[in-house]
Amino acid sequence: MAKLVHVIGAGLAGLAAAVQLQRRGVQVVLHEAAAYAGGRCRSYYDRTLGATIDNGNHLVLSGNYATLNYVRAIGAADQLVGPSQPEFAFMDLATQARWMLRLSPGRVPGWVFDAQMRVPGTQALDYLSLAPLLLARPGRTMAQTMRCNGVLWDRLWHPLFLAVLNIEPREGTAQLAAEVVRETLVAGGEACRPLVARNGLGSAFIDPALRLLQHGGASIRLGARLKHIEFAASGTHRVDALNFANERIVLEPNHAVVLAVPPNVAQTLVPGVQTPQRFSSIVNLHFAVEPPPGLALMTGLINATAEWLFAFDGRLSVTISGADRLLDTPREDLARQVWAEVAQVAGLPVEPLPNWQIVSEKRATFAAVPQEEMRRPAAQTRWNNLTLAGDWTATGLPATIEGAIRSGQKAADLLLNKPMDSR
Repeated sequence: MAKLVHVIGAGLAGLAAAVQLQRRGVQVVLHEAAAYAGGRCRSYYDRTLGATIDNGNHLVLSGNYATLNYVRAIGAADQLVGPSQPEFAFMDLATQARWMLRLSPGRVPGWVFDAQMRVPGTQALDYLSLAPLLLARPGRTMAQTMRCNGVLWDRLWHPLFLAVLNIEPREGTAQLAAEVVRETLVAGGEACRPLVARNGLGSAFIDPALRLLQHGGASIRLGARLKHIEFAASGTHRVDALNFANERIVLEPNHAVVLAVPPNVAQTLVPGVQTPQRFSSIVNLHFAVEPPPGLALMTGLINATAEWLFAFDGRLSVTISGADRLLDTPREDLARQVWAEVAQVAGLPVEPLPNWQIVSEKRATFAAVPQEEMRRPAAQTRWNNLTLAGDWTATGLPATIEGAIRSGQKAADLLLNKPMDSR
C-alpha cells in the first residue's frame, strides 16, 4: 500500500484522487502545471462582465453519488442547489410552447402515464423507445440501437443525450448513454433532481478541496509542470522518479503516482498509452443581466442554438454542446444570435445587447463515439505504482463531472489496495 502519492494534475479528477488518498491516511503531494487548480471545472473573474463566472455551465444530478459524496467530504454539500422536485422546464422556440417535465419520485415511472407530467405531444408507449438502449451492444451507436426521431426524441431524448455525450446523439456510443439512463431515469425521480453550483464551480468543487488538503498536511505545488517520468529497468514495473523543470523527485518503494492530466499530455509521459484522439467542443455564453422573477433555474431549449439556459444571480448563461460548427462564427454575431433566443425565453428586450462573454472549450470532452470509446485506457497501468485518472479514461460514463470524480477515486483506491513492491 502506498504511503505517499504524487498526484499530477489538480483538475477535478486529480483533486478527487487527492481527497480520497488523504482520507485514507496517505501523504499527498499535488502538482499542477497551471498557476491555478480546477482545470476545466473552475471559476474566474471576468472583467467584461464585472463578475466571477465559470468556464463551463456544469450540471449534476441527485443520482451522481460520487459527486455528492465528494462535495460532502470537502464540506461543500450546501453549494449544490436545485429544485426540490425532479422537474425540468422546457421551451420550444419554434412553437412558443412551454412545459414542465415532472418525474415521479420513486422507481415506478408513473409520470409517463400523466399527460400533465410528460412531454407534450407524446404518449406513454413512446417512452418504450428507450428500452432497446438498455440492451445496447458494445460498439453500437444510438442510431443503431434505438429510434432517433419523433416528438419525444426532438423534445427530450436529443437535448438530454446531447448534453451528456457532447456530440450528435445519433453518432454517440449507445452503452454510455445507457449507463446514464440506468443511474438516473431507471433509478427513479429521486436520482434525477438537477443541481448546479450556486456560487460557482470554484466554491463547490475546487476551493474547499484545496483547503481540506492543506489542512490535512498535503503539499500543493502550482506552476509545477511534469516534464518526464523515469521508469525502472525492465522487470521491475514501477516508476522510479519524476522530473519537473527544476526538480527531480525519486520515488521510494512505498511511493506512487496518480497521473490526472489531459490525454495528449499523458501520451507524452507514458510509453504506449492509448488515449482518445477525437474531441468535441462546448461553447458557453454569459450575459450580464439579472434573471427575471419566475424564470426557472435551468430551462431546456428546443429549436434554438443553445440547449440549456441557466439563471444565475446577476447573469443568464447558456450552454451549446457539440459546438464545433460554431467555433469560427464571429463572436458578436454569435452573441446577438443567442441573446435574441435568450431574450425570447426570459421575456426581455432584444435591444440593447447586454454585456456578454463567450467561453469556448475546443477540446472539452473526448468524442463519445464507439471508436473513441475503445481507446479509453483503464486506470491501472502496467507499472504497479502508477495509475491514470481523468474523464477520458475508461469510467463507463461519458466525460462528465461524475466520471471525472469516479476516475480519481478509482485511481486512488487501486494504489491503496495493492502492495507497492509487486512485480
